[in-house]
Amino acid sequence: MNYINFPGTSEKVSTLGLGTWVFGAENWGGAQEFQSVMAVEEAVKAGMNFIDTAPFYGDGLAEEIVGRAVKKQRDKVFIATKCGLVRRMKIPMIDLSPASVLKEVDQSLDRLQCDHIDLYQCHWPDKRSPVEKTMETLCKLQSQKKIRHIGVCNFDVALLTKALKVAPVKTCQMPYSLLDRAVEKELLPFCIEKGVGLISYGTLGGGILTGKYRTPPKFGKFDARSMFYKFYQGPKFQDAQNAVLELQNFGKPLNQLALNWVRQQKGVITALVGCRTPEQVRDNVAAMDWELTAAELSKISERKV
Repeated sequence: MNYINFPGTSEKVSTLGLGTWVFGAENWGGAQEFQSVMAVEEAVKAGMNFIDTAPFYGDGLAEEIVGRAVKKQRDKVFIATKCGLVRRMKIPMIDLSPASVLKEVDQSLDRLQCDHIDLYQCHWPDKRSPVEKTMETLCKLQSQKKIRHIGVCNFDVALLTKALKVAPVKTCQMPYSLLDRAVEKELLPFCIEKGVGLISYGTLGGGILTGKYRTPPKFGKFDARSMFYKFYQGPKFQDAQNAVLELQNFGKPLNQLALNWVRQQKGVITALVGCRTPEQVRDNVAAMDWELTAAELSKISERKV
């Protein structure tokens, strides 16, 4: 496993992190809890110490699974979870108000069965809650030692700039893959300038960069791959297939190539990858056995998807 210093610290986090959205079972075609627990245990065994989760994933189920899996080895993992995306009467809502954040953090600590969260992230921007008030609340939680570090997700440069004026934001989690490089235009350079580490999600393009889909698959109505990732729809599916065919010419496992390309980009501290079984964990962790050369990185980056 490869490690990097968490921004502004000497603490080491793995450059490949475990994403747990699939553990929630509702947006990825289902998942078996015992397999999810085993996947976390396998990840930790392999040295993948960065685990990212959220209360929204399965209405707390993903956090519960992570807490159960790492309870006896809490000192070996760096747990990142989130706040601000909640369900009210089963309807998803964004709420980063101080009252909601203070309530959520205690619920997450209970589900995770721990006394602190290593990285607490705003899940989505909230247009109704001033970001300054949200950051003040997170700083309060930091002073209470309920959280160690503050992060954000899906923030643009303008919003991140406001947040940084109030709180020591250490990370920004964004979609970043060979199929989605929008962060390279403004956000990634800004993060590098400010010392904010980028955490990538959707690193495998919602699974399409594994190369297993040759024809457009049909997913359920609420499956993340049909509503969240656009690579499975219309002309974008063929664009993705063209990219897959070109990438296969490098003679490397496609999933590992896609993971390495992202994690080797300047400014990226951790590339998240979702795994529902121990076998998938091992397959993705194998990417740590090799790296793309500077020439290979450059050649792949030249292709605009």
